[in-house]
Amino acid sequence: MREDESGFEITQQQGGWVIRMWWPEGPITGGPQRMTVEPAEGAESRDIVRGISTTVLRRLDLAAAVNLAKMAPQAQQTLGDVTRELDASGEAAGRLLAAEGVSDRYLALLAATYAAMAESGAPAPVPWLARLIERRPETIKDHLKKARRDGYLGTVAGKAGGEVTEKARAALKSLTSAES
Repeated sequence: MREDESGFEITQQQGGWVIRMWWPEGPITGGPQRMTVEPAEGAESRDIVRGISTTVLRRLDLAAAVNLAKMAPQAQQTLGDVTRELDASGEAAGRLLAAEGVSDRYLALLAATYAAMAESGAPAPVPWLARLIERRPETIKDHLKKARRDGYLGTVAGKAGGEVTEKARAALKSLTSAES
């Protein structure tokens, strides 16, 4: 594995080929964003003359590469930082719920926190939010449904989480300016 300020590169060799996989800096939530396949140094010409075969690609151990990338010290630090920020945001949503009930500002913060948790690759954002807000997961699901109905959280087809809407951003901006 090779690290630099922009991300992580993991290299595997399959037969006469070298496969380089690259992830950007930040939490590792899936496969690489870039892959290159090149002839290995000293590879037999008979192994590379016919090009990259599907066998070479099938033998690629992507799961091992992802696990190795997740173990990189820089990825671990970034993941810890993101987790702390999400915890703080969820706890703030809990305080807002206690103070204001299911308000527009609460729904906006809940939507933003939930979307960020899903984007970070959290396998179960609703139970995580429920723990931080100190409510049952079913209650948080109901609040998220209301956030969607009220236009604070949009959907992304085929993807967990959703996108924070402009209405939510405006409510969050007013929340930030009220704290200043």
